[in-house]
Amino acid sequence: MSCESSMVLGYWDIRGLAHAIRLLLEFTDTSYEEKRYTCGEAPDYDRSQWLDVKFKLDLDFPNLPYLLDGKNKITQSNAILRYIARKHNMCGETEEEKIRVDIIENQVMDFRTQLIRLCYSSDHEKLKPQYLEELPGQLKQFSMFLGKFSWFAGEKLTFVDFLTYDILDQNRIFDPKCLDEFPNLKAFMCRFGDVLHFLYKTLTAPLGPADPL
Repeated sequence: MSCESSMVLGYWDIRGLAHAIRLLLEFTDTSYEEKRYTCGEAPDYDRSQWLDVKFKLDLDFPNLPYLLDGKNKITQSNAILRYIARKHNMCGETEEEKIRVDIIENQVMDFRTQLIRLCYSSDHEKLKPQYLEELPGQLKQFSMFLGKFSWFAGEKLTFVDFLTYDILDQNRIFDPKCLDEFPNLKAFMCRFGDVLHFLYKTLTAPLGPADPL
């Protein structure tokens, strides 16, 4: 969504860490604009488009993504997600829900870090078999944590469902059959897919590049 607003989301012109944020902004019908920075091609990966303004935005910890909302200037992707989610009561209500949100938020970050390291490694092909061998064990933990709940905090949608959908989808792109052994994760992806189907019908502009990372 793009319209007049003081809220600005800044990130590279890729899916990456901003995808879950974009989805949450759309789901909550939040008015925002995007500032997308382009990274140069290999092998130099010129980042000057971002570096030229990095220290001119008055950010406490200059980094991408960032969110500007009036006097509030936020970096760190999970901090941005929580900021948006708090406005819409999507951080969990009961103590149990809040604990589950905290756990899965950090577990997803660990999971994402492993995938990113693999995908951007010069030894990608060498490391890929080990990652795929360990992937079912990782997914089993997510499956057991979700259990019979509809969403990862319980029966109410929270911001961590946007995070979890994103990382599971990235792994599904990496290995299309990786969720086949976990019916509850596949059901979760279908439920969240229904959310996305509604969003995509209402979008006036694409959420971002289709690149998985």
